[in-house]
Amino acid sequence: MTLNRRIFLGTGAAAAATLAAPTVFAAGHGKPHVVVVGGGAGGATAARYIAKDSKGEVAVTLIEPTREYYTCFFSNLYLGGFKEMDELGHSYGGLAAGGVNVVHDWAIGVDRAAKTVSLAGGGSVPYDKLILSPGIDFVEGAVDGWDLSAQNAMPHAYKGGSQTELLKAQLMAMPEGGTFAMVAPPNPYRCPPGPYERVSMVAHFLKANNPTAKIIVADPKPKFSKQGLFQEGWANHYEGMIDWIGEDFGGGNVSVDPNAMTVTIDGEVTKVDVCNVIPAMKAGRIAEIAGVTDGNWAPVNAADMSTKADADVYVLGDAAQQGDMPKSGFSANSQAKVCANAVRGALTGSKVFPAKFSNTCWSLIDTNDGVKVGATYEATDEKIAKVDGFISATGETAELRKATYEESEGWYTGITTDMFGA
Repeated sequence: MTLNRRIFLGTGAAAAATLAAPTVFAAGHGKPHVVVVGGGAGGATAARYIAKDSKGEVAVTLIEPTREYYTCFFSNLYLGGFKEMDELGHSYGGLAAGGVNVVHDWAIGVDRAAKTVSLAGGGSVPYDKLILSPGIDFVEGAVDGWDLSAQNAMPHAYKGGSQTELLKAQLMAMPEGGTFAMVAPPNPYRCPPGPYERVSMVAHFLKANNPTAKIIVADPKPKFSKQGLFQEGWANHYEGMIDWIGEDFGGGNVSVDPNAMTVTIDGEVTKVDVCNVIPAMKAGRIAEIAGVTDGNWAPVNAADMSTKADADVYVLGDAAQQGDMPKSGFSANSQAKVCANAVRGALTGSKVFPAKFSNTCWSLIDTNDGVKVGATYEATDEKIAKVDGFISATGETAELRKATYEESEGWYTGITTDMFGA
């Protein structure tokens, strides 16, 4: 399965040449109005495809506070020294040029009865259809001793940008022979940036720059995705450096002290130099504010990603409780295309195709040692259901692993072009 830029641009790229100019977010223009909250892999893709494929028949407003979006996917490669931060940053100019009205502000409220979204900067935006793609927030109290006030001392680095830069700076400042600790998250969690690829990239950096350093991973899970592949890679490339402590050995009984820089695992206190705390996750706050969550996530209908709570509100990507798909950028992009087709059809009467989804998650273990896992999915009445899947095998040749890594690079170029239109 080879993925490249052409797959993500799709057959309709030529139609994007002539599009309506961006619209203001006021009522009375005679067009149906779609508001998208969150400009990541789900939101940016949905906004772009609705604007592009409707050829100006639908007004699209994207609400996103940041002017530069830094991808979480591939951020582990920045930690490992394979990427620079500016390679992960993307602007919204391409979306604006393609007919999307991009508003850089925080969405702070949703009135589903009035069909409006309120903004931190004042005022509100009316909608006919609302798409929420807010990513993740963290469950309060998920890790004993840690909350958001501790994120500078013990960064999560699970939102792209400054947190990733902070963790890299701490990694670079580690004393010789120091200890790097990770508190891994319970399922389900955003991936990528996968915790175990992160462990690999940290080990890659330390092997080159601080070879006597140690890595401790406290994990509340008894097993994890691609475990055999990662553990094979750790043994081959980083022998003796990584100590993974799973649930069976107390990995779920963890507390931290950001002031003392200690991690306590099953009663044993360890002084550490860097601690990456990745807490349990939940849907981004605006989904809860909108009243479309049930517990930590927002349940959706598989056929179009509409919420169970409101047929005119859709949730994409990490925030959605949709079934079998992992919480990945690839998944969000795939779900966004299904959603965009359904929303455009509902507003303009255009053809709506049956929902089909796909996902691949790549991980880099060491230089040119790439592995992957993926699947295809279909919509059922109950959920997005897995149809079939694939995974890299242990013992693969160096040539195949290098090809897998190169495939992931092609995918990154393709998906970011697909999201942002440039």
